[in-house]
Amino acid sequence: MHKGRLEAFSDGVLAIVITIMVLELKVPHGAEHFEGLHDLLPVFLSYALSFLYVGIYWNNHHHLFQASKHVNGAVLWANLHLLFWLSLFPFVTHWMGEHPLGRDPVILYGVVLILAAIAYYILVRALLTCHGSDTVLAKAIGSDFKGRISPVIYAIGIALAFWQPWLGVALYTLVALIWLVPDRRIERTLAP
Repeated sequence: MHKGRLEAFSDGVLAIVITIMVLELKVPHGAEHFEGLHDLLPVFLSYALSFLYVGIYWNNHHHLFQASKHVNGAVLWANLHLLFWLSLFPFVTHWMGEHPLGRDPVILYGVVLILAAIAYYILVRALLTCHGSDTVLAKAIGSDFKGRISPVIYAIGIALAFWQPWLGVALYTLVALIWLVPDRRIERTLAP
């Protein structure tokens, strides 16, 4: 099957996720000075972290499908699985923003992050199965160190959030910073 519809659908879902997240940023009523924004800082920081994550997923998803030639039913379902977890970002973002450093919101945020990472891993494996082990895609993916270490850091962050929620947020932010540096494996492999 051609991959174009999958890419277009995924782009649309991610655009909607970002739109929903930004709509949760409410204008402070009755405040006409910058001081009125002070109470919105945790909500904004939660939004900024989630926006960064959605951007990272979009960027890597785009690169992944640039190296892919086609898709099959397993890839379609794996992609929907990933989009399901990403579609929960607005909910956990809003809850964590409304209750900054609250134990349960930080834990749930981490759970959604780790499940999205696992879903992305499943998508990559489905694409590798669809394309074979001796392809440009397989060479581009390689050992995928960042993809393997991220869920480990999320799990540690979730565990630490039971004790000190700010440590969980710090580790979630660390993973985002690790992925902020664009993953050039696919670009290098596809370069002429």
